[in-house]
Formats: sequence, structure tokens, C-alpha cells
Amino acid sequence: MSGEPSKRSSLIDVTYQQLHSFLSGQPEGATREQLTQVITSRAAQLRNISKPYGKPNDSSRKAVESGTVTLSDGVKLQVDDVAKEFTTVLSKHFDIDEIQALILLRSFLYNEGLHLNGFKSDKTLLEELIAAITPFYYSERLFALRTLIPLFRAHQNAEDPVHVIASENLPKIIPDGRVFAGELIDEYLRKTSEGVPNNLSADPRAASRWAKQNCKEQLVMLEVIFWAMWGYVPCEGPLVVKLYEASYDTNLGSSQQNTTLLLDDEGAQILQDSAALWILITIEVLELERVAELDSVEFSPPPDHVPFYVTSLDSVKRIHTLVMAHTGSQYACAYLAWAFVLSRLHVNVQESTEVPDSYRSFLESTISPPGRGKDRELTHALMARTALSGDVGLFNLLLTLLTSSPVFVTAAAWRTGSTVTDPNAIAFRSVLKGLLMSMVELVPVELIPEFDSFVEVWIALFGRSESRSVVGICKQFWQHDWHQGIARRAILDVARSRFPIHFRSLVRLLRALTGSGFLDTDPLSTTASAEYSRISDGDVADQEICSRHVFYYMDKLPTFSLVIPVSSCSGPNAVYEKVQYGPSASGPGLIYKNIRAIRLPGGSIMPPRSTGRLLSSDGGDFVAVCWEHENNGWKVVIDVLTEYVTRRRMYVGTADLYQDVTFGRTGPGSVPLTLRLEDVGMEIDDGGDEALATDALDLIRSVIQDQPGLAEELLEALEINDASSTNDSHPPDLVQLTTMILEEALSRSQARNFLRTQLVTSAMSVLSALLTLPKYSRRVWLYIRSTSVLFSSNQAPGFASVALAAERVSGQYTMTLALLHLVQKLAQEAFASVVMIPADSQRLSQVKEEVLLRAANFVHGEIWVEHLGWKYVHLGDRFEIGRRISSLYSYILVQSPPAIGNRPYPVLSQAVIDTLVHKAASSSILPLVSAIATSPQTLGSLYASRHLGDARRLIFLLESHLQLIRLVLNFKQQTSLQGTKPSLLEQALCSRISGGAGFSDSARARVDPVDVLATFVKERNVGTVVPLEAMKVLHALCSSLSMVAPSPPTIVGHLTNPEATVASLVRIVQHPYDDLPLRISVWNFITLAVDKEPALANLFVAGDFHIPISEGKEKAPDKTRRDSKGQKGQMTTLDVARVALERWKDLWEANPQLLASILQFLYVVWQHGHEHKARIDVTRQDEEFWSRIAAIAREELGPYPDYVTHSTLVLDDERHSGLHEAVAVQAYRGMAKSYAVRILGQDVFLQPRPTSPDAPLPKPLSYTKLAPIFKAEEQLNESILEAVSSLYDPSLYDAVTEYLSEIFPSLSLEQIRLQDPFVEREFGDNFVFSLKLLRSRLQLCLMDDERVSDVEEVEKQVMSINLNMSLTHSQIALAEAWQFLFRQLLPFIRVEPGIRSSLLTLAATISGDLAREKRQGEVVATIHGTRLGVLLSILEAAWFTTTDAAADVDSFITLVSNVHMILLNEAQPLSQSFLGKLPLPFHRTLLQILYFVVRQSRHMARQPKVFNASKRLTVTELVDATVTLVVDALRLTFDSARTRLDLDLDRDMELLVAVFEQCTRPDICSSSLPWLTKCQETDVINSSLDLLVHSDMVGQSDLPLLRIRRIPLYSPHILLFHMALVSIPSGAERFASEGVIAAFSNNSLSSTISSGRVDVVLPELPGERNPAHRSYCSMLAIISGVISSLGRQHQYFTTAACGIVPLYGKQISRALSWSIGDPITLPLLEEMEQVVNLFYAIAESAPPLTNPDPIITKVLRVFGTHALVLLQQLNYALTHPNHLASLLEPVTAEERAEMEKEPIASASLSSVDMVDLQKHPLTARLVHRVFKLCNLVVSTLLSTSHAYDVLLGEQEDWPVHEALIVPHSKVVLGEPASVGTLLELANCSLDVLRNLVNRPAGQAIAPPTSLKEVPLNVRQATLTVRQNLEALLIYAVTQLAMWLSKPDFDPAVADMETDEQTSQAMEVREPVTRGRAPRPSLTLAERLRRGMTGEMAADLQALLTRSKPVFTKSDEVLERKHASGDLTQVLLRFLNERVVAPAA
Repeated sequence: MSGEPSKRSSLIDVTYQQLHSFLSGQPEGATREQLTQVITSRAAQLRNISKPYGKPNDSSRKAVESGTVTLSDGVKLQVDDVAKEFTTVLSKHFDIDEIQALILLRSFLYNEGLHLNGFKSDKTLLEELIAAITPFYYSERLFALRTLIPLFRAHQNAEDPVHVIASENLPKIIPDGRVFAGELIDEYLRKTSEGVPNNLSADPRAASRWAKQNCKEQLVMLEVIFWAMWGYVPCEGPLVVKLYEASYDTNLGSSQQNTTLLLDDEGAQILQDSAALWILITIEVLELERVAELDSVEFSPPPDHVPFYVTSLDSVKRIHTLVMAHTGSQYACAYLAWAFVLSRLHVNVQESTEVPDSYRSFLESTISPPGRGKDRELTHALMARTALSGDVGLFNLLLTLLTSSPVFVTAAAWRTGSTVTDPNAIAFRSVLKGLLMSMVELVPVELIPEFDSFVEVWIALFGRSESRSVVGICKQFWQHDWHQGIARRAILDVARSRFPIHFRSLVRLLRALTGSGFLDTDPLSTTASAEYSRISDGDVADQEICSRHVFYYMDKLPTFSLVIPVSSCSGPNAVYEKVQYGPSASGPGLIYKNIRAIRLPGGSIMPPRSTGRLLSSDGGDFVAVCWEHENNGWKVVIDVLTEYVTRRRMYVGTADLYQDVTFGRTGPGSVPLTLRLEDVGMEIDDGGDEALATDALDLIRSVIQDQPGLAEELLEALEINDASSTNDSHPPDLVQLTTMILEEALSRSQARNFLRTQLVTSAMSVLSALLTLPKYSRRVWLYIRSTSVLFSSNQAPGFASVALAAERVSGQYTMTLALLHLVQKLAQEAFASVVMIPADSQRLSQVKEEVLLRAANFVHGEIWVEHLGWKYVHLGDRFEIGRRISSLYSYILVQSPPAIGNRPYPVLSQAVIDTLVHKAASSSILPLVSAIATSPQTLGSLYASRHLGDARRLIFLLESHLQLIRLVLNFKQQTSLQGTKPSLLEQALCSRISGGAGFSDSARARVDPVDVLATFVKERNVGTVVPLEAMKVLHALCSSLSMVAPSPPTIVGHLTNPEATVASLVRIVQHPYDDLPLRISVWNFITLAVDKEPALANLFVAGDFHIPISEGKEKAPDKTRRDSKGQKGQMTTLDVARVALERWKDLWEANPQLLASILQFLYVVWQHGHEHKARIDVTRQDEEFWSRIAAIAREELGPYPDYVTHSTLVLDDERHSGLHEAVAVQAYRGMAKSYAVRILGQDVFLQPRPTSPDAPLPKPLSYTKLAPIFKAEEQLNESILEAVSSLYDPSLYDAVTEYLSEIFPSLSLEQIRLQDPFVEREFGDNFVFSLKLLRSRLQLCLMDDERVSDVEEVEKQVMSINLNMSLTHSQIALAEAWQFLFRQLLPFIRVEPGIRSSLLTLAATISGDLAREKRQGEVVATIHGTRLGVLLSILEAAWFTTTDAAADVDSFITLVSNVHMILLNEAQPLSQSFLGKLPLPFHRTLLQILYFVVRQSRHMARQPKVFNASKRLTVTELVDATVTLVVDALRLTFDSARTRLDLDLDRDMELLVAVFEQCTRPDICSSSLPWLTKCQETDVINSSLDLLVHSDMVGQSDLPLLRIRRIPLYSPHILLFHMALVSIPSGAERFASEGVIAAFSNNSLSSTISSGRVDVVLPELPGERNPAHRSYCSMLAIISGVISSLGRQHQYFTTAACGIVPLYGKQISRALSWSIGDPITLPLLEEMEQVVNLFYAIAESAPPLTNPDPIITKVLRVFGTHALVLLQQLNYALTHPNHLASLLEPVTAEERAEMEKEPIASASLSSVDMVDLQKHPLTARLVHRVFKLCNLVVSTLLSTSHAYDVLLGEQEDWPVHEALIVPHSKVVLGEPASVGTLLELANCSLDVLRNLVNRPAGQAIAPPTSLKEVPLNVRQATLTVRQNLEALLIYAVTQLAMWLSKPDFDPAVADMETDEQTSQAMEVREPVTRGRAPRPSLTLAERLRRGMTGEMAADLQALLTRSKPVFTKSDEVLERKHASGDLTQVLLRFLNERVVAPAA
């Protein structure tokens, strides 16, 4: 197909079925304007009844062939060749208009999708298309007609939700109703005679399908006629005549052209339904109610009068002729109705004088047939008598309609799959009610031949239906018909006059008139239909009205009937007497009077001389007399129950259970005379006394069911005793009676059948009803607790052994369902009464929990785990049993969430969750999972067999099971940690199990429950709840499985066809009119799948839909196949989201919730951008896309609405806050904006970084679209301040908590906290705390008028909290989003000109708000932390700078002041965060802010004239407060770290140390005394050393963590803390006194160091530096720092530190023993530097020569030995950089990357070349490091040799023993350095220095290798090399001088030219102990001394001379403007004076 149009057409998107659904009371998916638009564009089709889809025509065909079609709503469609071909075929096949065929095709593909498999050619493809689209087309034809039905219905009902839509649009569609009705009848008649089309006649199945479709359309047409005539179309004469003619001509629709194709059950059912509708229509159009109310007929009505058929004589004649000509029994209803019309016309003619003569003559001739005078019978009377005669069967017909026809029985409609649109509509019953009212007015009730049948019809009409369909007519009867005259209420009068002789008639009639509908024991009742008919609040009120009428009627019955023996009327003991009264036409009359007072059943006393009239003939031994005596019928009912119990207990031998079985009845001798029920003559029919008891219980429960107020009145009335009663013993109350009946019925088992099903069911139902009454519920609880018959085991006689056993045999489970209903009611009462139980009556709570536990155990053990294997007559019973049990479990888990500690009945909910999760067994899980797995097969079988009632019950079962599974999975996520094992339920859901068991003989394939769940989502035959719940279960399952370790199962792995499943989900989110909650839920699932499941994510994002290609086919069919799916099938979720964003502004206004879901999906896709790079790259380059995202991010939210609820309103049948809508919209807009901001930040994060550090940073398109906001200061401020605003009001929570503690102390807010994941909640008044749960808990309080206001107040307050939390959640999300965006944009924002000033101003403003925070609580702490995060991100963007304008400084000082106040804020103390008492601690964020502020303050403090005294004081105050806090926190952190390894503690420690280091620097902290005192008070230094001693400094105790972090916990930060301390002299002094040497000598590294095994790398940590090596170097640096800081004044520490040297000796020796043949690493270089630095510090701190310390001297001597050897190696390395570069080995990945970039060095490389950046930057840096090391070594040697003492002191004081350098010119590797080595090294340094000074000072030599390093420039290199050269020159000169001044100077040692010289030198030294040496030897020594000295001195002089100009030039590079002196001149003079001159 072609691409989608930019503007969508509702003609395609919205099917007629969806439109009908919208109009039928489910308009959630569309607004009123949208519905009007949809209807308007279809007005022509809706008006054209005969051909709604038109006929093929040339204009439409040409439009399609042109390739562009304009639809009726103005949308233009592009039609490609494939679409043209398909359209033509469909138009021809269905004989419809080509444009309509195109719309049909597009709508089918869009809403249903096309799945073609296994076609072989184009022809077969087209046939498959037709086969696939035919059901859709047929369905659409039916729904096109049905669409009119809700419009007609709503037009007449102003309260209908679509009344306004109907009023606006119906007159446009049908301007003339009479014409429309006439056309409809004509089309109906045409269809009855229409034959099968020629193109279908050859295919019997297709022909049958067409014939049934034809009949279905006829049936729906009849429905449309019915509803059109209901009020929209007037019943004028010709139209009524036409309807009657059509009815009779078609024999009520049974005369069909295609009768032979309608012989199966479905066809027969359609015809029966048509007949039922014709019967209703023929009664309806006569308007019997209007006729009955006519005072006179206006035979000449005015023109504006509504036409009425009775005014048309011609029409009346024709109707009369038709009726009289058709007297078959099927027409009896119309016949009787017409008789009533004639009777009313006769009355009017008799009473009116204005009747036209023609009319009068017709009526007289018709109504008064010829006969003799008075004996002639009027026609209407004759017709009535005929109609009511037994052979006609009118009552049988009516009873059949009311109990079997789908038109009146919902269960039958579902069972048979009826086409009737609205089964059992109240209008249908209203029509029949009119007929019955007409009947009783036409014929007195007493004269109706079959009175009992009439009673059954009455009961069926008023009582055997869902309540919503009868409550209206019941109310109308009591409030209207009752007052219309005696005739209409005569049926009750007749039944009452026979009461209680005929007990059941009156009781059953009254029960039917309660408006409560049928009972669950009624065969017509199905729980599915009962659930379906849940009545509205208005119907509940109407039902109460009906029940009250019944209650008051029974409360005061004016008569009481008795059967009395004739013998009692005479004789001495006569009780009655006959009294004759005036004669009548039939003879003298008799009345009866009682002689004695009589106590009647029920307790009332009939006084003497009361009057009674005879009911029966008086010829027998007994007569029935109706006494005029007012009595309470309810007490008679109770007496019936009492008598039942009495009789049963007397006759069954169980009287011992109750001693007084007569309940205090008086004996025979008492006065007045007491009559028992058995004395009354009560007739007992075939049902026995059980039937009486059952009817009595049924009446009671119908009156009290869900009517607590009325129930209280009834029970109180029953408990009032007669004033004349003298007996102290009272009959039992209703509770006791009911329980005794139940106990008696269940205490005896029957071998074969169980006859007391209805009795047991009714008794349990009465108990259930009584549970809602607080006054009586306690009695029910206590009874159930005391009895064992209900929840007993199989062994004891009771429900399990009696009822269950019997029902398993029979396969019908009425009692089981009643028991489950009772258990459900017990649970509901228990939780509803929690609030009502006083704190001192907890024993009652224990009783209830005990009963509930017994009930739950019984239900689980006896029913739940067994019921799948039972036998069922009705499969729906199995579904209903499962539904009720899973609903019970769900209810318990919702009411008592196991995740909440303070919950009601905790043992009960824990038992349920144990059963399903913790201790789950397969038998517990199987019923849940198998029901889901097998449901598609089962549902298909039920639909195929037309058992729609069972199918509906299966759907209800699925709804309940899915809800329970979702609750369990959500609970598991709440309580389980990451990496847990899957629960048994999850395993079962992810296992393949057998499907369809029991429904097919063939072995079914095993199905996957996950796949079934996915199927439910897209199915439309499972209602609207199942798809939504299935989607939520998949979401919960996906989320739960993602927590499983190590390899979580995946959703995609359990989908049979993942691509098709994804396509269906994409179609749902794409469809604009699909159910909004489902679309939101699918978006949530897709978002989660993209986040958690890469494979499924790829399908959603990339749309990898692979269509198999048949082998050997040419390209044309393949193209056709691909195109047949259309563009829609190939759209991915990403495409749908992009298209949706094109109208983001509309969504922002109308549906921000959907917009937020779409943006959340995009954000998650961008989070995984690297995984979907190829797919999203196109979108990332789309300017329009980013313009929309940036526009959303910039969109203003506007003012926030109020959130304090003062009023409520009803939305979607639920009570909501009046502010709900406004708050929800605002919150979702905030969320949408936050996701847009995050998408922008994430896109910047995905931007690839430049490969070269110098390359410009590319700006992503997303940033360029948002960049203008950073240049507009006002807009930026508004956006950020909007993000950090906070409306959270903790006073709301406090107020509710306080209010509850006073009014409802046993209820807390935590108990009603929602447990659903946040993603499944909706913003508004039900966001955090469940209103439904709150109302459930407080429902009993509403029965107390005094507490109603309290309940309403609590509800409003909770609504306010939820509204406030909705806004708060949205605000937090927006703030976090901006924080995230700022961090991603740092590189771009920092370079924006002028941005820093704006950011500092903004930071000052935000920090001011934070400083003024006065609110308290955890939520405020979260908000506080989020706002601090935004502040931190702003400060990071405004990072450090050295130049600030005055305004910026002022803003910064304001910030400093505000941060100080934040630090000291009492409402949100930092200590709470440090102590871990907040769910989201904020101290780390604040520490980072402090770091920034203090460090920037240091920068500013170093600048002149930036800080004045006031500003400096502000900074000082902050620093003082900070350092105090930090020291306390450090101590706390160190102590906590001693107890556990914690990443959070490690992070805290890191930040605290960093802030401590900044706050203690001298440039910002003038005095160290305060913080040192604080350290001493807290003993923090000692604590840190103690932690260091006990910590794992390598991290090998947790290798996985070490591999992730690369550094161990704690120790690096402790050492950094020590480093900060020792860098300050006073701190070092304090630190030295805390035992640092002991700590460094005795820790986890000590043994490794002492054995010399600390390597640079660790095998367990490849690619990283050994943490132990890093710590070792740090310890060396710290010791060096302490020694350096203390100096010679604290020599004791230096001496102690020398003890470390032998302990670390092997490791030190290993570092100093490096040779040019060993590899070199940068960490090794650092180690060598630190080792040398330690010796340097020791040397510098050594005592003077006059008072040497032997330990220090010894240590330094050891160093000198090693140092000279090392110096030789370093000389070689520096003079051979090529070789040095080859020795470098990378340790980290960064170093390896740098080395790979390094070019290969040539063999001729020299040190001079190394400074060239373009050639070898890494090697240049390495050489620089070696120069530094060399300088350090030589400087240390200078110190140890006291070189400056030599330069400045007298020769006699020189330490000549420190002359270590041998004065010869040889440079030999492996030997100590000589003067030649020093000269060579100095010359090398001079060459490098000469090269450097000729370069610009700031020129970079080598870039940084890490973030911590700075680039190496010429100035740094110059300084290092010059210092090295200076040290070498000084050392060489002083060493040479000392060698020459040695008294035992031996030149042989210095210069070994020949072997002879060597031996001579040896000899010179030998005779020291023998005496004076020979003179010639001394002459030789002098000669050697002079020669060697001259040579060395000359070289040194030359070197010094060459160095002088280079030094001078380097002063310029180093910017030394005023040099203090010339070192070369000093050394040259010293050389001349001390070396050259003496030698000469």
C-alpha cells in the first residue's frame, strides 16, 4: 500500500463496531467532538439502510483508478496499483461502491491486519483476502445498523452519556423518522425474499453464511425499528398498519426465501429472536400505556399534535381486520393488546360526544356485535377471554419468552450467541409490562383462568432478570401503577387474601417486586450475567425504593387467612360463628367472627369479634376465611422458619442439641387461643416445607441485600415482641434461625442426591447479607467460629462431606458458589470493620482472622487445588469457582498487602502469599496458569459451540486470575533483591504446558502461557479488561524476570511468532481510537522491553519483520505480498512515536498522558542508543524531530493548579476530586517535558567524542535546537526555576495523620498506600494512597449519619495528598531531567559567552530557595536532594575560573552565604542524611557543592582586590562550618567503615576527604588551630589510622568488586586524607604524634612490602595498576611529607621513620636497583621518585655534622651506594632516549592507547629530539619524568654530601668521607657514577635546555595522558632540566673538590690507565701501616693528581662556561626577571680556588 496520509481519516481508523462501542457507554477513547465528526462523515451510510456500502458506479471507479480518492471527511488517499486491484475485486465480490471497498480494505488492514499463509498464485491471494475480509465486512454491516440503536436510545434519555451527541446528530441522519421507518420495513421485506447471490450459490458454506448474515441483518433491522418507534418516530396509523402487515405477512419473520439454509441451531435461533422482536414491536406500536391513560381521543387533533394511530379511522379498521384475521397462538400478545385498545376506544366513545359518526358507527358495529340485548358480549371481552383461554397458551408463550428467549434472558443470549444487540433491555420488559397492565385492566385478576401461570409470568417479568433490567419497571409499578387503580395491584391483593394459607404466592411475588433481580439459585442466573449487570448508583437507589415498598407492605398486612374446621363454628367450645348479612344477587352472604381472642402465627392477637369473609365454598368440613386483622407479615415469615427448625429437630432425633425446640410456645390451656402454623391450614406443595423455608429466606435476603438501612429496620421489627406476650422465652432471632437451618441441612448426608441445595444456598446468602449489618455481623462470626459444618474436613459431617460430595456427583455447584460468596463476604466484612473495632476489643479481630484462616484453608485445600478435576454440567461453573477463589486471594492481598508491616489480619495475607510465592506448590499454581494457557482453545470451542455465557464466565475468570498474578509478581519485585531465583509462578508462566485438554480428542500442542498473554492483548473477543490485565501481567513478568540471575528468562523466547506479536502491539499504540488505558499500558510494556530485553527491543525499534518468500515465484507476487501488509504493518514503534510527535501540541492539550508515554519510550530507546544506532541515526539527523522535542522542553507548564480538595464530582462512575483532571493534566505535562529534556541530554551523550583532543567538539543537532535557550537568560531562568519549584505540602499528610488518629485510630495512611509500581499508577487523586481501599475501610462508617462528614473529610484530605504528590512527582522528575541535561551539555555550555554570569545568578537564586526550606519529612528530603542536584549541575557548568566580574563575585558571595545557610538548615539537617535515615540521602550532592564553592573561593582569594573584609568573612564562616561538619562526618564514616564494606561509605569518604583538603588550605583557612582542635576532639586521625590498619588495601577480599571499581574500598581515601594533613606543617605535627609509623608498619600490605613483592600489576586485575603499589607509593609520600614538614626540629620522627627503611628494604632496594635492561612503567617511575623523595626528606631533616645521628647516617649511606649505581643507569637512559622508549610498558588501557598512537622511534633519536611534540609526545613526557627523577637523586646526594657546606664552609670542615664520586672520566654501566657520568649527564641536560629555551614558553610538548594530568609545556620542561643541570654542576664541583682534599687521596683509584699504574697505586696505599713511603711514589702521586685534576677541572670549567648563556636565556622562559645571582660564576670561582689553584 501507499504511505499513510498526513491527516488520518476516522472512516478508516474507526470501525462501526468501535463507533457502536463508543456510543453504548464506553466513550473513553473519543471526545464528543470526535464522535460527532465520525458520525457526520458516515451520515450518508447510516441513512442509506438498503445499501449502506452503496453500489458499484463509474464515478467511484474512476476516482480509484486515478490514484487519489477524496473521502467524505475530506481526507485524500493515495491508491497504488495493488490497492486498486484489491479494491476492484472487493467491490465486485460484495457488490459495493468502489470507494467504500477501498475504505473497507484500509480499515480492515489497519484494525485487524492481514495474515496470509501458503498462497501459490495471485488468484489464491485474492481469494484468501476475500476469505479474510468477509467476516469483517459482515460484522461491519451489522454494526452500521446497530450504530443507530444507542443514538435512538440516548435521544430519549437526557441522562445518557451520549444524549447530546444523539440530539445533535440523529436529526441530521434521519430528518424524517416516518420515511426512515417505512424504508426500513421495505428493506426488511426485501431481504426476507432475497435469494442467494449467484457468485455464492455454488458454495454451500458461503451460501449458508450469506443467508445467516441476511437473517442477522433482518434481526438488527427489527431492533432498529423497535428503538426508532420507542420515541423518535411517532406511531401514526399508516406506519402501524405497515408494521402489522409486515409482521403477519412474514409470519413474525419466519417466512424466508432461504429457509433451507437456516435449519441449523444458529439459523433457528435467529428466526426465534426475530419472532420475539416482532411480538414486542406489535405490542409497542399500539402504545398501550398511552391508550390506557387517554381520557378522551382527539379525533380531530391540531396540526402540531403528535400523530397517533387511533385518530385514523382507516388505520384502525385495517389493523382490526389484520388482527382478527390472524388468531394463531403466536399472535396472542398482539390479539390481547388490540382487545385492550378496543376496550379503551369503546369507553371513550361512550363518554365523548365529539366522536365522528363514521368512527362511532364503526366502533359500535365492531365492539357491539349483533345479539340479544344485555346478553351480548362485547368484542374486546370476547377477544380477551379467547386470548386467555388455556388452549391458546398465552401465558406459556410469555413465560417462554421471559425464560428462554435471548431477547429477555442475557444468559440465553450468551449461551446461544444471539445476534440481539442489547439482550434483556429494560425497554423490552417495559413493553411486556404494559401488556400485563392492560391484561389486568381488561380482565379482573380473579377471573384469569390460569392464575398460577399468571403469577409465574409476573414473577418472570419482574423478578427473573438482572437487577438493572427490572428495577426500573418495579419502581414504576410501586410508584405509578399501584396508584392507577385496584386492577393493577389486584394480583397482590388476591395473593395477600390467601396468605398464609398460600404462603409462597405472596412471598414470591413480593420478592420479584424488590427489584433485586433473580437469585443465584435461578436457572436463568449466571454469575457472568450478574457481573455484567452491575447496577449504577441510581439503580441502587431505585432498588431501595422497591425494597422499602415490599417491606412496608409486608409490615402491615390488613388480612390474615385461616382454614377453620366447620365444627369449630358450633357447639359449646365454638371458636367462630357464622353471621349472615344482607342479600345479594346470588343469595344471602356470610361473614365469620371469632368468639375468642386468637394468637396467630407471627405473634399478633386477633381480638374477639373480628370479621372474616369466606374464601372458599362452605360445603366441606373446612372453610378458608380471610380475616380483617392487621398483622406483621415478616413475623409470619419468621414463624415459618421457626416451625421448620422445630419440626426438623423433633423428627430427626437431634432435639438434644436444643432442649426447648418449641422456643417457648405456650400450652393448650392458655388464653388467648394460640394457633400454630399447622393449625392455620398452610398448604405445602411438592417442594415440602423446605420450599417454604427457602422462599422465606429468599424474600428476606432480597429485601436486605445491599440495603443496610432497610435491613436494620426489618430486623428490629422482627425483634419487637407483642405487648400482650407474657412468655419470657423468645423465639430465636434471624441469625440464629438461619444458622440452625444451615447447620441442620449440612449435618446429614444423603446417599444419592442432595435435595436441599436451594435451602442451603439461601441460608448462606442470608448470612452473607447479614454480615453487612454491624449489629448482627458479630453474631454471624461467632456462629461460624463455633460450628464445624461449614469449613470442615472430609471426615467430619459438613459442607465437604455433604454438599461437595453431592455436587461432585451432580456436576452442579450452586452450594459451592454460595459458600465462596459467603467467604468473600466474610473477608469483605472483616476488612471493612477494621476501623470499627475498638482498640480494646482485639479479641474480635482474632476471632475473625481465625475464621478467615479456616475458610481460606478449606477453600484452598478442598476446592482450589481440586476443582479442575471435577465433573461439570455447566462448564461455566468451573470458571466461576476459579474466579471467586482467585478474586478472594486478590482481595486479601489488596486489603492487606504483605509488603506493609502494619496491616490488618497479617497472618491471613501471609498465608495467601506463602501459598502462591514463598511455599508455593505446583497444585497451587496450576489452576492459575493452566486456565490462562488453555483459555484460547477453550474460548474458541465455546464460541464455536455458541456457549457465549460460559465464554463470558471464562473471560471473567481470566480477568480475576490475571489480576492475582499481577499482584503476586508485583509483590515479589517489592520484596526480592536483584539476582534472586524465579518463583514457581514465574517458572510456570515460562513453561510450555498442554493446551486444550478435554476439548479435543487429538493431542494438542503444548502452549506457552506468555504467548497466550500476548495473544490476549490483541484479541477483541475477550472484552476490554483482559487485554489490559494481560498487558500489565506481561509488564510485571518482564520486570520481575529481569531481576533473575544469572541468566534471566526472556519474554521474546516464549513467543511463538515474535514479529506478529510486536506488529499487533504496534498496531494498538498506533490506533488513535483504541482503549486509552490499553494503549498506555502497551507503551509502558514496550518501554520496559526496550530497556530490559535486547532481542525484543530490536523488534520494536528496528522492526525486523521477516516475511517468508515462497520458492520459485516471480517478483510480482512477492511485491504484492509485501504490499498487501501495507505500510502499517511495517511501521515500527519508533515510527509510530515520530508520527505521533507531529501533533504533539494537540496531545499536550488533550492527552498529555499519552504524550508522556511516547516520550518515555523515546528516552529509553535513546538510553540504549548504541544498541540501536543504525536505526536511530536517521532520526537523530531529522531537524523537524529535534525541533519538536526542543519545543516540548521549552513549553511553559503554566501556573500550577490548586490541590486542596473542597468538592468532588463523578467521572466514569467514580467519585473524584473536582481538581483531579486539572492536576493530572499538569502532572503529565511535567512528565512529558522531563522526558523531552532527558532525550536531549541522552542524544548529546550519544554524540561521538572527537578522536583528537585538539579537534573541535561537534555539536549534535539536538543541542543546536535547544541552544537558543542558553543565550536567552530570561527563558533559561524560567525553565530552571520552573524545574526546581516545589509544591509539596507536608502539612496535608500531618493533618490527615492527626485526624485519623483522633477519629479512626485503627486506620493509618500506610495501610492504604498503593502497592502498584509507579509506572502503572495514574496521576490525580488516586496516585499514592488508594481511595478505593480507603472507601472500603470506611464503608461501614457511612451507615452512621454522624460519621458521614468525617468520612467525606478524610476522603477529601487523602485526595488532596494524592493531588499534591502527583504534582510533586512530576516536579521532581523535571528537576532530575534538567540536572541530567546540564551534565551532558557541560562542554557546550561552558564555552557559551556570558553564560557563566547567568548561571551564577541562577545558582544564587536556587540556593536562596534551598536555604529558606522550612518543610520537614522524607519527601521534602528527596525534593531537597533533587534541587541540590540541579544546583550542582549548574555550578558544574559554571566551573572554576580565574577572572570574574564584580557582579559575578557578588552572585558567588550570595551563593556562599546561601550554601552556609543550607548547611545549617534545621528543617533538613545534613546529619540525617549522613546517618542514613533518609531514603534518598543528599549529603553527597551538598559535599560536591561545598567543594566547588570552597575551591572557587580559594581561586578568588588569591586574586587581588576581589574579596573585601565582608566577603572574606562570609567565606570564612562557610569554611569554618564546613570543616567542623566534615571532621565529624569523617569520624562517623571511619567508624562505620570499620564494621562493614559499603560502596556508599566509600563514596562519602572520598567526598569528605576532598572537601576537607580544600577547607584546610592556608589560602582559605588562615588558622589551622580550629580544625586541628576538632580533629583532636573527635580523634579522627587515630580512627583513620585504625581503619587503615584493618582495611584491605589491595581489595582481594572482594575480587568481583575490585574488577569493577579498579580500586579497593576506603584505603585510597584514607591515604589522601593523611596526605592533606601532612601537607600543612601543624597538621603534619599532629599526624606524627598519632602513631603513623606503627600504622604504616603494621597493615595488610606490610608483609608484602617487607618481602619486596609489591608489583606494579596484579594478575587478578589486568589492565590496571596494582592497588597495593598505589597505596605503597602513597605511604612513602606521606612519610616524606611528615618528615619534610617537621624538619630538623622533630628529629625523633625522622629517626623513627628511618625504621621504615629496613622494613621496606627489599622493596626499596628493588626500586633503586632498576637498570637499563629492565622494562620501565610509569607507576615504577613514581615508586622510584617516592623512594628517592623519602631519602631526600630524611637527608634534609638530618642533624648537622656536629651532632650526627648514627641511624640516619647509616640509612643515608645505604642510599648513597644505590643512588650512584641508579644515576649511572639514568644517565644512559637520558642519553639514549630511543632505548628508554623501547623499555616503556603500558599498564592501563589509556597508556596502551597512547603507545599505539606513538610513532616508531628512529635509531638516531636523541634527547633533544624528544621535545618535539609532533614526533613523540609520550616519550617526551617519559624523558621529562626521568629528568625529574635524576634531579631528585642528585638533589638527595647533594644533601647527604653536604655540598652547600662545602661551597660555603672552610676546607677543614668538609665531610671528605662523603666524597663518593670517583674523579675519572670513565662511564661504565653497572658501576657507580663517576665524574665522567656527571659530566655526560650535565652535557645532555645542557643540550636539552638549549633546545627548550629557543621555544615559546607556553608551547605544549606532550598532551595529558589522563584527566588528572596537565599538558607538558616548554616552561615546565625548562624548569625541570635546568634544576637537574644546576644540581649536577654543584655536585660535580663539590665532589671533585672533596676528593682532592682527602688526605689519603689515591689517584690510582681515580685513573686506571695501565696495569702498572694500578699496581703502583695499590702500593702507594699499602704501606700505611709499615711506615713512610718512598719518595719517588709521592712524586708520581702528585703528578697524577695534577694531570687528572686539570683534565676534570677543564671539562667542568668548559661546561660551566657553556651553561652560563643558556641559564641566562632560561631566566626569560621561566619569567625570572630579577635573578638573585649567577650560579655558574660561583661555581667557576670555587673551582678555581679550591681545585685548579691547589692542583697547580
